[in-house]
Amino acid sequence: MLKFRRTVLPLAMLISSAVFAQQKPIPLYPNGVPNSKPAPETYKEKRDGYSISMVTDPTITPYFPAKGTATGTAIVIFPGGSYINLASGHEGQAIAEEFNKIGVTAFVVKYRLPSDQIMVDKTIGPLQDAERSIQIVRERAAEWGINPHKVGVIGFSAGGHLASTIDTHFDKVVIDNKSNISLRPDFAMLIYPVISFGPFAHAYSRENLIGKNPSQQLIDLYSNEKQVTANTPPTFLIHAEDDDVVPVQNSLLFYDALVKNKVKAEMHLFQAGGHGFGLNNPTTTDHWFDWAANWLRLNGF
Repeated sequence: MLKFRRTVLPLAMLISSAVFAQQKPIPLYPNGVPNSKPAPETYKEKRDGYSISMVTDPTITPYFPAKGTATGTAIVIFPGGSYINLASGHEGQAIAEEFNKIGVTAFVVKYRLPSDQIMVDKTIGPLQDAERSIQIVRERAAEWGINPHKVGVIGFSAGGHLASTIDTHFDKVVIDNKSNISLRPDFAMLIYPVISFGPFAHAYSRENLIGKNPSQQLIDLYSNEKQVTANTPPTFLIHAEDDDVVPVQNSLLFYDALVKNKVKAEMHLFQAGGHGFGLNNPTTTDHWFDWAANWLRLNGF
């Protein structure tokens, strides 16, 4: 279902006083990070407020709903940042806390950013961390009160590219998975996502992931609108038409591929809002998270 929103009213900012049960970060690979090379002395994790870069030790941080409110649904969150840093505040923690309000257990991923300095093959590094995150959530589902058949992903900007990659490449297993745990998300939510590495690509994200002079085969592989099949999970998309960083055509191409493959999909386009607005588009009183919550209920998640 395609819905367009063209209102441009001011947004009243709301501050929540709710306290959420954030836990300590959990290492994705306690026994050693795969596909890694020894990091140079100069390559050390940096934090600037909620922005994180130069990640060498990827983690997943759980956020649990208030006691008695959990629905059994879980979502794995991939912040954006052009595959060069992670906007882990407004596209990470704030999103997790919002999902907690509707009873969804949330996990914010601090994933490795593609780099030839620390990876043997940087093109698969973020996907490895995405797959491992889903694997951990399903491995510990009983412990955390999660239904393993209601585990979704959400990604923003370049994190949206990563979410759309696990959404379409889940059968390309790039981690150790001896237990054969399903790495397919049950649903995906893509917020102003990078999708295509073709004419509408966000060039910086593309270069960071697959290099300055990638082969056409690699460009096509990570142009995720070309990887949609009938087995792609149900997907929800948000974008602003005036996004001058990641063109709206990225979401349009993906939505079109979903419809052609008869995958359940819903897309909302804001008339304005630009890029990177997180939870609240400042040009409107409409809240995309309300639509997202309704979509989850509609689809039984």
